[in-house]
This record gives sequence, C-alpha cells and structure tokens, in this order.
Amino acid sequence: MYLNDVHIIYYVLAAISGLVVGQLVDWVNNRLPEYKSVISKDIIKEYRVSFKPNYILILVTAGIYVTLVYTLGIKETIVANLDLIKYLLLTPMLLSAFVIDYKLQIIPNRLNLTIFEVGFIFAFLYGLSNVAITINMLLGMLAGGGIFLVITLLGGIFYGKEAMGFGDVKLMAALGLYFGLSNIIIITLVSFLIGAILSIGLLVTKIKKSDEYIPFGPFIVIATFISMYVPFEQIKTILMQIFTLGMYRG
Repeated sequence: MYLNDVHIIYYVLAAISGLVVGQLVDWVNNRLPEYKSVISKDIIKEYRVSFKPNYILILVTAGIYVTLVYTLGIKETIVANLDLIKYLLLTPMLLSAFVIDYKLQIIPNRLNLTIFEVGFIFAFLYGLSNVAITINMLLGMLAGGGIFLVITLLGGIFYGKEAMGFGDVKLMAALGLYFGLSNIIIITLVSFLIGAILSIGLLVTKIKKSDEYIPFGPFIVIATFISMYVPFEQIKTILMQIFTLGMYRG
C-alpha cells in the first residue's frame, strides 16, 4: 500500500521513530536548562523515578515525522534524501528550543551549538555534490545571525535593553546553515509576522501583560516549520500579498 508514492511501512517507521525521539526531546528539555548531562550512567534509574513524559510533545514529534515523510517523500539515494534527513534531525532540536524558550525564556548554548554542528555537517555533505549550495548555506548563516544581531544591538542603543536575546541570534545563524540565504530571510519575515499576530493576541486576551517579556524563539520555530512544508515561492507570494495589502500580482 502506498500513500503519496511512499510505502506505508515508511510511515509506520516514521511514527515509531517520532515517538521515541519525542520522548528523548522531553527528557532533554528537562535536563539542558539545569546543565545536567543528557546521557548519564544512571539515566534509566532517573527516568523511572523522576521523569513524567509529556505525551502531547511525543505525539507532536511523531506527527511531524510522518508528515515530513509525506511532504518530501522517500527518494532512491541518500543524497536525494538529504533534505528529509536534515529536517528529521532538526525537528527535535527545534521542539526543544520552542519548549525551553517558552518556559524559561532561554535557548541553551549547548542546544544552539548542536544545531550549528549538525548544520555544518550538512553544509559539507551538500558541498560534495554542489559547492554553490554550501556557499548559499554559509550566506544564510551570516544573514540569519546578522539580521537578528543588528536588531538586538539597535534595541540596546535606542531602548536601553535587548530587543531579543542572543540565543535567538545564535539560533537564526544556525538555521541559516539548513535553509540558505533566501529561505532564512523568509523565515525571518514570517517569524516577525507570527510574532506580531500572536503577541497582540496574548495581550488582548491578557495571557501576557504589556510589560511582560514574550520569548521570540517559539515564533522562529513556527516559522521554520512552515518553511519546511510550504514551498519558498508560495510563502513569498503570500508575504508579498500581506505587505503590499493585496496589490502584489506576481
């Protein structure tokens, strides 16, 4: 049985992998903020005694894995599947950034560094077949980090406080390695658009107060997932329609 030209067994494997990875993400989310080792000799004992799984997060991870397989498909070669592999590895790190930043208003350096490390590996792998792709990914890193660094510094100059944390700057620089120059700019615009809409909603519903800090990391993560699923040209067209008040005709 096939679904979108992918055998059903791949969806089953993706779902099982997602459930396992989702549990790992939940474990990491509890360990990283406390600067505890993710893998320790007492991991089984600690897990059984003190850990309460977040079943929603686990199911969300499984759902993302299955839909990524459906969206990107399974190709014949490893090189052709690099996008899928890249997103499957990035997903748990993005979910960790979302949850930790939402709860604690920080994105741990260890997490950002891991995203960087994996990103550089993929930049190298893509470069084996096409150096232009690697150059584009490196430019994406510079653009992603550069845009957010400028915003952060300007916030410090004009308002006497950071417009956003340096964790966001590092996260965007790391994501540039995965998405390249054009896509990281799209992710930046989408994240600000989502941030504006959701922040207004949180303030109107009084979930957040006007003087209360709203972490930006979750908006970056949502925008990144959108970029995984929706083609670049389609997002570009939608953004142009929004920013030109419907006057853009393509």
